[in-house]
Amino acid sequence: MAYSFDFSSVLSGDHLHWLIDGLILTLELTVCCWLLAFAWAVVLLILRNSTFKPAEWFVAAFVEVHQNIPLLVQVLFWYFAMPEFFPEAIRTWINERNSEFILAMFAVAFCMSAYMSEALRSGMRAIPHTQYEAGRVLGFGYLRTMRYIVLPQAIKHAIPPLLNYSLLLFKNTSIAMAIGVHELTYQSREIENDTFRTFETFAVVTVIYMAISFLIMMAGAAYERRQLVPTR
Repeated sequence: MAYSFDFSSVLSGDHLHWLIDGLILTLELTVCCWLLAFAWAVVLLILRNSTFKPAEWFVAAFVEVHQNIPLLVQVLFWYFAMPEFFPEAIRTWINERNSEFILAMFAVAFCMSAYMSEALRSGMRAIPHTQYEAGRVLGFGYLRTMRYIVLPQAIKHAIPPLLNYSLLLFKNTSIAMAIGVHELTYQSREIENDTFRTFETFAVVTVIYMAISFLIMMAGAAYERRQLVPTR
């Protein structure tokens, strides 16, 4: 007997609302993770390029740990183990404000910050040493030289890998379902369990993920082309 496709059960009623709610939460998680990951990646880059050896060792260890441990393990560690190290007040505050979302955000962001910091570091290697000397001539210290001269150029050189890691970050938010975050993948499982329409459910979710991934790639490519346009 031929299989009868029925997408109406997935794309109507409460199930459609579940998909929309999951998509919104996925996008919120992606944005929060990206902002935190990029900010922390910049901090890691500044620490690693300083002359303070313990800071360099800390960053090197941080990058190795987060690049070599599966993200799922990191998410589970943040959810089950990390709260035990927090003061009672912070643990209570997190539990009262969607602890699953917050802890998943930190886990994914810290993992991706390790990759982003290395991308920025690679971009920094393309900057001539004379740029650092120019900062000293202008009377800038290390931090001001990094902020006004080095980092803007490093980001331009690092756009292609940063785009790839941004796309990877978006896809990795699906792992948050393991600790109960009601993002898109979690909602798709709920719909599949409720309707028993496995193909239709995951076909719809696949299309959504692919569409957003293409949008991210197109936005990144447009930004890269804009940065490469010579200024007059």
